[in-house]
Amino acid sequence: MRILGFIFLSCVAWSAQAELDIEITGAGEHQTPISVVRFASEDMGAQGIAGVVSNDLLRTGLFKLVDAAGKVPHEPGEVKYAEWSGVEALLLGSIKQLGNGNVTVKFSLLDMVRRTELETQVLMAQSGQVRDIAHRIADMVYERLTGSAGVFSTRIAYVSRDKGRYRLVVADSDGYGEQSLLASNEPIMSPAWSPDGKQLAYVSFEQRRAMIYVQTLSSRQRTLLASFPGSNSAPAWSPDGKQLALVLTHEGSSQLYLINSDGSNLRRISFSGSIDTEPNFSPDGKSILFTSDRGGSVQIYRMALDGGSAERLTFEGGNNFSARFCPDGKSFVFSHYEGGKFYIATQDFSSRQMQTLTAGGWEKKPSFAPNGKLILFGSESQGRGILATISSDGRVKQKMVAQSGDIREPTWGPFLKQ
Repeated sequence: MRILGFIFLSCVAWSAQAELDIEITGAGEHQTPISVVRFASEDMGAQGIAGVVSNDLLRTGLFKLVDAAGKVPHEPGEVKYAEWSGVEALLLGSIKQLGNGNVTVKFSLLDMVRRTELETQVLMAQSGQVRDIAHRIADMVYERLTGSAGVFSTRIAYVSRDKGRYRLVVADSDGYGEQSLLASNEPIMSPAWSPDGKQLAYVSFEQRRAMIYVQTLSSRQRTLLASFPGSNSAPAWSPDGKQLALVLTHEGSSQLYLINSDGSNLRRISFSGSIDTEPNFSPDGKSILFTSDRGGSVQIYRMALDGGSAERLTFEGGNNFSARFCPDGKSFVFSHYEGGKFYIATQDFSSRQMQTLTAGGWEKKPSFAPNGKLILFGSESQGRGILATISSDGRVKQKMVAQSGDIREPTWGPFLKQ
């Protein structure tokens, strides 16, 4: 099947410098052998389109990259199928400079077993957005070969701490294109993506106490959302972006509240005498997960927003906290503490079965990729805070280590509209 389309990428072209060193271990149960041929007129080395696509696919653990061994077809008609024994999928293409600062990239994905053309598209963007095009191509390849949406074009946010200086950072999913949104000598915590990926809510101590700000990525303009007496913390967006859940102490202990995204209509939704914190909305916006010590230990609860009592969900081990819904709403991920170690675990809502995914250590603040296939979390290596990901089945692990300083408070952003 041949599909010809035009996609105009309008995202900001950030720096292509790699800020994170990536180490991958493990593999999926089945790896698809794929060969990615260097695109015609491509002269960007490992960071060219073929290199970026290859690295994206490799990081999933679901693909086995097969060297093109000097073969350089750039059009489907140039492919001699008999020469590609053992390869199940082949990606090839070309780049064309338009002379007005734009480029067009044509690519084709071939099924080498059935000897058919799965996809052909033409993408157009500015010259500085070649990496964005490559991530978009990797997303399409991933979706065609696995049936699930790719997340290579998405972004992550985290807090970097180096020499007493804190930065709120947004980067591509592979650690490139780092952009610092805020720098402060005081702590920054709990970044939370708006559902459209255009804003971040976060906690800043720049006024020497915890207050919540909302910042627009494109303009860097920010507004003070919550500065009530006491502590203002743990912001979480509703799926429609119209309100946020947050944690306030101005009426006593830490309790859950809702507030409109413009800062109006504050209302309290939890009324325990304990500490209730870390809210997270369900994908349908009808309930929230949160952490509470109301049962004597720190555990995860669920509460409907239209009323009713809170339901305790976790019972195993010592403490459980920082729960986040899976995008399909069928399970949640959380940090599980037992025997002096923190683990990343998931639990299914229907079976109540808990699955521990990691070996344990300092593993906190998990969040799902928007396709639900990967989990991002904070970890440690040689005493430094790092980012890590693990596949939802626990098979594929990835460490992302900054060249200097500590990385904390990670969160995976939503799908972006192209």
